[in-house]
Amino acid sequence: MDKATIPAPLFLSMMRAGAMELTNNVEKVNALNVFPVPDGDTGTNMNLTITSGVAEMDKKATEPTVGKLAEALSKGLLMGARGNSGVILSQLFRGFAKSVLKSTVIGPKELADAFQAGVDTAYKAVIKPVEGTILTVAREAAQAGVFQARVADHPLEVLDAVLQEARKSLDRTPELLPVLKQTGVVDAGGQGLVYVYEGMRKVLAGEEVSLEAKPISNLPTLEDLAHEAHAGANIDPATIVNGYCTEFMIFLTTTRRKTRKFNEIHFREEISQYGDSVLIVSDDELVKVHIHAEHPGDALNYASTYGDLTRIKIDNMREQFENVTGVTVINQPPSQPVKEEKIAEKPYGIVAVATGQGISDIFESIGVDVVIAGGQSMNPSTEDLVNAVESISAKHVLILPNNKNIILTAEQVGELVDVPVSVIPTKTIPQGLSALLAFDEEKEVKDNESKMNRALTSVQSGEVTYAVRDTVVDELTIEKDDFLGIREGKIITAGKEMLETAYDLLTHMMTSETEVVTLLFGSDVTEDQTQDLVKRLSEGYPDVEYEVYEGGQPLYYFLFAVE
Repeated sequence: MDKATIPAPLFLSMMRAGAMELTNNVEKVNALNVFPVPDGDTGTNMNLTITSGVAEMDKKATEPTVGKLAEALSKGLLMGARGNSGVILSQLFRGFAKSVLKSTVIGPKELADAFQAGVDTAYKAVIKPVEGTILTVAREAAQAGVFQARVADHPLEVLDAVLQEARKSLDRTPELLPVLKQTGVVDAGGQGLVYVYEGMRKVLAGEEVSLEAKPISNLPTLEDLAHEAHAGANIDPATIVNGYCTEFMIFLTTTRRKTRKFNEIHFREEISQYGDSVLIVSDDELVKVHIHAEHPGDALNYASTYGDLTRIKIDNMREQFENVTGVTVINQPPSQPVKEEKIAEKPYGIVAVATGQGISDIFESIGVDVVIAGGQSMNPSTEDLVNAVESISAKHVLILPNNKNIILTAEQVGELVDVPVSVIPTKTIPQGLSALLAFDEEKEVKDNESKMNRALTSVQSGEVTYAVRDTVVDELTIEKDDFLGIREGKIITAGKEMLETAYDLLTHMMTSETEVVTLLFGSDVTEDQTQDLVKRLSEGYPDVEYEVYEGGQPLYYFLFAVE
C-alpha cells in the first residue's frame, strides 16, 4: 500500500462494506439473544441503524472530505437508531464523526483518535454503562487502536489492532456478564460491532468485497417482478400522497420467534392501510413487498409480525423527482391552495409506543396523542419518534417508550426537536398505563414527571410468551416452545400449558394486598380462554378485582398488571 491515509471515497467504501457485513450476518447476531424469548432483535436493530447511516452517506457520496462524509453518516445513524444497541452504535460513530469533522483524509493517529472519541461519546450517552456489552468491546478495541497508532505507519495497522482486540473482548464478555456465561453466548451488540469492523477492514486491506446481500432463497425473480409491475407507472409528482417507495422481503420460515400465519389476501388488505401502489409476490418462504408509504416504518412494523425482514429499501420519490428535474414537488396544486389553520398549542402532548390494536386504543382513550406501533421485536427508530413529537402542537411532549430497549432511543429525541421533551422510562405496557393514569394536565412538568415516575413502582408487570430455544435460566430448565411466565423481566416459570403457566405466574405476583389485576390478552388468545383463567383466579383470590381487555399484541399471550 503506497498511501498512509484514508481519503473520502475509501472511507465511504469501508462503511458500505461494514454495513453489508452486518447485513449478511443479522441472523447470527439475533440468535445471540440472552433469554429464549421472541425478541432477539439486536442484529435487526443494528442493521437498520447502520443502513440508515450509510444511506445518508450515499447522498453525500461526492463530498471530497472524510469529515463531511462522517458527518452525514452520523446524521443518518442518529435518525435511524433503533433499540439500545442501535443507539449505542450511532453514538460510537457520532463521536467518531466529531473527531474527524475537519479532516480531509485520516491517517493512523486520526483513525485511532476517532475510535476513542466514539467510545467517549457512547459512554456519556448511557446513564448506567454495563460492562460485558458492546460498550466494552468498543472501549477495549479503541484502546488497542490508540496504542498501535504510536508506531503505525498506515491506518490498516490501527484497524487490525482494533479488530483483533474487538474479537478478543467479545470472547471475554461472558466473563463479565454472568447471564451470558449461563446461556453460552457472547454479547449480541458486541458481535454486531465486530462484523462492522470486519467489513471496514476488508476494504482497507484491498480485499474484493461484494456489496450485494447474500441470497437467502432460490427466488431470484421476486424483486424483478415487483419492479416490472410498477415499471413505467406515470406518477404525477404533484399528486404524491405517500412519498416513500418502500420495498422489502419477509422471510416467513424464521425459527427465531413465533410469527403470524401468512395469508396473502389478508396481508394485502391489512398493509394497504399504510400506503398505496401495493404489490405482493410470495411463495412458501418469502414475501416480496412493494408499497408507497408516507410513514414506511409503520408498514415495516406490521410486516415484521409475519417474519424477519430483509433487503429493506426506502426511496424518497419527491426527492428523486426534484433531483432529476430540478422542479420542486408541491403536493397541492397552486390553483387550489390550502390555508393551514394554526392549531393552538396545548400544554402537553403524549407519545406512547405500543403493539396491538387493543392496547393502542386504550392508550388513545386515556389521552395519548400519537401511538407508535412497536415494542418487542419492533423497535421504532429515533426518526419515528421525532416525527410523532413534531406532529403534536404542544408546549411540552412526554414520551412513554413502554419497553426497556426503546428508552435510550427516546432519549435522543430531545436534541432533534424544538419542543421540550420528557422521557418517562416505562419498560412495560402496564407501567405505561400506570404512568399515564398519574398524569395531570393541570400540573407543572416537574410535578408530572415525579408523579409518573412514582407510578411505575405501584404496578407489577407480567408477561406470558414462549421459548425459542432450549436453555437453562437461573436453574430453571427450559425447552423450546415451552410457555414462559415473566415477572419484571425475569423468567419465573415455564410449562407445557399456556393457561397453566399464566396462572402459575400470577400466583407468584399476587399477595394478600393485591387489589386489582388487569389482563391484556394477545392475538393468539381467545376471550373464552381468558375468562377461564379469570374464573380460576377468582376462586383462589376472591377479593381481587379483575379487569380484562383485548390487547391484540403478537408474541405475548398475556400482559398482566398487578396492583
